[in-house]
Amino acid sequence: MRIFLATMLTLLTVNLSAITIKSIKYEGMVHISQTVALRMLEFEVGDTIDDKAIDTSIQKYFKQGYFDDVWVDEEDGALTFHFKEKAIISKVELKGYKENDKDIKDNVVQIKKGTLYDEKKLEAAKKRIIEAISQDGKIDTVVEVEKEYLENGSIKVTFIVNEGEKIIINHLDYSGLIGLDSDMFNEVIANKEHQFMGWFWGRNDGKMSLTDLQYDPLRIRDTYMQYGYLDAKVNEPFVRVNFDHYTADMSYQVEEGEVYIISGVVLNQVQQVVDNAVIEENIKLIKDEVFNIKTFREDAEKIKTIIADLGYAYVQVTPDLKKDKEKHTVEVAFRITPGEKVKIRDVIISGNNRTLDRIIRRELYLGPGDMYSLTDLKDSRNSLGRLGFFDGNTIEEKRIDNQTMDLIVKVKEAPTGNIQLGGGYGSYGGLLVSVAVNDRNVWGSGINVGVKAEKSEMAQNYSFNISNPRLNDSDFSGNFSIFKSISIYNDYTVSSDGVSVGVGHRFSRHISGYMGYGYSKNSYSDVNATLYPNLEPYGKSSVTISASFDDTDDYYLPREGSTLSQSFEKSGLSADADFFKSRTNFAKYIGLEEYLSFDAIFRYKARFNYAADTGYLPIAEKFYMGGLGSVRGYESYSISPKIEDLTAADGFRRVGGTQTFSNNVELSLPLVPKAKMRLVAFVDWGFIGDDTLNEFSRGGYGLGLEWFSPVGPIQLMFARPLNEQEGDRTAGFEFTMGQRF
Repeated sequence: MRIFLATMLTLLTVNLSAITIKSIKYEGMVHISQTVALRMLEFEVGDTIDDKAIDTSIQKYFKQGYFDDVWVDEEDGALTFHFKEKAIISKVELKGYKENDKDIKDNVVQIKKGTLYDEKKLEAAKKRIIEAISQDGKIDTVVEVEKEYLENGSIKVTFIVNEGEKIIINHLDYSGLIGLDSDMFNEVIANKEHQFMGWFWGRNDGKMSLTDLQYDPLRIRDTYMQYGYLDAKVNEPFVRVNFDHYTADMSYQVEEGEVYIISGVVLNQVQQVVDNAVIEENIKLIKDEVFNIKTFREDAEKIKTIIADLGYAYVQVTPDLKKDKEKHTVEVAFRITPGEKVKIRDVIISGNNRTLDRIIRRELYLGPGDMYSLTDLKDSRNSLGRLGFFDGNTIEEKRIDNQTMDLIVKVKEAPTGNIQLGGGYGSYGGLLVSVAVNDRNVWGSGINVGVKAEKSEMAQNYSFNISNPRLNDSDFSGNFSIFKSISIYNDYTVSSDGVSVGVGHRFSRHISGYMGYGYSKNSYSDVNATLYPNLEPYGKSSVTISASFDDTDDYYLPREGSTLSQSFEKSGLSADADFFKSRTNFAKYIGLEEYLSFDAIFRYKARFNYAADTGYLPIAEKFYMGGLGSVRGYESYSISPKIEDLTAADGFRRVGGTQTFSNNVELSLPLVPKAKMRLVAFVDWGFIGDDTLNEFSRGGYGLGLEWFSPVGPIQLMFARPLNEQEGDRTAGFEFTMGQRF
């Protein structure tokens, strides 16, 4: 009887709470459509449900994350779900930390306009901000969130950041060093000991980088392995922080071990595709020499390139070290798995909205039907970069199967047509303004057309030129130009009108030649007959032959490679001027990102000019130095052999030189990477003379701004002279636009 009564009471209770659904309505729901909301329910109209089913549906809606509150009304089988939607964030601001940095807002804060207000997401954003600041070595950062309800019901969220303090490493100590000196590690580690005047460029400021603490021991060990210490152990640094002064002492415990000598180099080709002797000629690891992990890696890459250049695109080179700890020797083994030869099926060009496809294809050294070559692929990228038509380019390898692939060439076009401005201000020549309209890629054809007008207090130059670097897409080039110039000197003015035409040929990927002819008429006016009694008009008819080498990776801002050019000019073909000139130019570019962990570029440029009088060498044809392209800090063409002459305006008469040598050392550093703006420090030095180079020597140094602006590359140079002498004409500022950095 008791069991029967209990069962009846239970059934009665269930029956009393059961509801037969007649309708389902939604109030206040925006982010989920009614169709989707109904689909999420486990019941529908006509079903009989209990309170548990309703509670389950409420929880399911709430978990969607769109609502602050969800509740249900029921009246005679009519079910109404009520929703209180979360407020929408209409504005997000950062105060106290990189307030205008879009990348920080997108990648660190990650709270975007239009998202729903969520306390958990805001807390997560606070942690990300603190973590980002800690990566800069700052601790005790505090982030507060301020919310403001706006009139439209949305919320403005402001992250108020109080950045912590940088930890300065006062002392860095190493124990266990025997074979290597601790100074060698300063070149590779990020956390260095503070030096006196650490704020000065080239000195260590001692600021701790927390993210690099885990990598610095690996960098130290890698240095050891470059000197053969294969058993070297470097423990994690022990750091003692003084939180009152935000300073730290650090120490490393090092176990060097012994130096290992190479006992042999073994090449194991799974499939013999090239003679081992060919590989051995190109690798640097040699038996009986000290092992070097850097050379070891470079040799592995060289082997991969050698095999990949034979068409084996998917070659794998697996290096291995077999150590003999008793003899302290190591056998170096390279296991080479070439795979199958790969052929290019198709080359697809994308991103070139202006430049014609054929202009890009003619710079590629791989085409449909060609066998794969890693060197050809790299040279193709560099060749596209040297055009100067693109901000960047990539060539992706799309694998079709084990024997074929497609190459996807993606370019990002840069402005090639621009109005170029240049100029400067000097103590003698005054203000110089240069204006040029130029397009290096007219209608995307690769043809260069330019018109230039330059005017200063002391000179005027006007010119028109047109050139095609690939006539009819061949290896031949052609150019034509006309010009007019007026140069005003203290005691005479030179006017020149001329025309030139030439043809060139590309002999290889990096070497090209040129032959040209030029004719000009040159006359003097406003001559001080006392100083220059024999200045007569002259004609110049000359032939120029030149050869050049260029394997850089970019036209405007190269980071690797070098350029070398040599030209010879002979004048005297049925004209008055009769002389011989030689011009040599060299430049070397080295990207330092691998060594400094940021995009620094080292440049060295040198120029040597020589002229010989073979009949008549006019004074206007002699060499002068100064300004951009030779020695900054001095006016253009103002450095010259000179003789004292009290009748001249500045007490000296410049007579030009027959030989000059100038060189420049530059270090280009990223200043505002997003704006493509860089800072350059430079030192120039030049020599000029008639009989010997060291008759006159001048130098200059300074800082400059390099900016790849939307209208072309701009250089602003601020220079100071070195070895300035009485009568020198200095220039503290020069600018130019459209020239290669």
